[in-house]
Amino acid sequence: MSRVDFYHLQKQTLEEVLPKLLLKAYETDKKIKLMVGTPERVEFINSLLWTFDDESFLPHGTKKDGFCEKQPIYISADEENPNNAEFIFLIDGAFIETEKLNNFERIFNIFDGNVEESLEFARSYWKKIKVCGADLHYWQQSLTGKWEQKI
Repeated sequence: MSRVDFYHLQKQTLEEVLPKLLLKAYETDKKIKLMVGTPERVEFINSLLWTFDDESFLPHGTKKDGFCEKQPIYISADEENPNNAEFIFLIDGAFIETEKLNNFERIFNIFDGNVEESLEFARSYWKKIKVCGADLHYWQQSLTGKWEQKI
């Protein structure tokens, strides 16, 4: 069964955290799918990954950019996986059905714990995945913004 990591944002924004987590995942040489909640967010996240740091680079693209199957990090609001990603990042309330969890080695679900709707959706998704027997991990930001694994 796939490993599923939930990242509960509290002290930093998605825009601050996402590039750092993607960099770590990219360093594993695994292909990545970044699934956003709406088509409108695709271009925002695409721009974010081009501009988040002058000294770092995350090779990525969208359907609009073309060469989807060659993108190390492919961004979309759809479930398609043209780059055959092993890792999937779910943001903005995006999710995959539990029967598709095993299509990926790892699933990263990042949600804003300061937004009640996001928190409730994450709790509901956790319960749904737990029933399937996935290898679940829960990370929450400490008061200083560091990630702590909760049990």
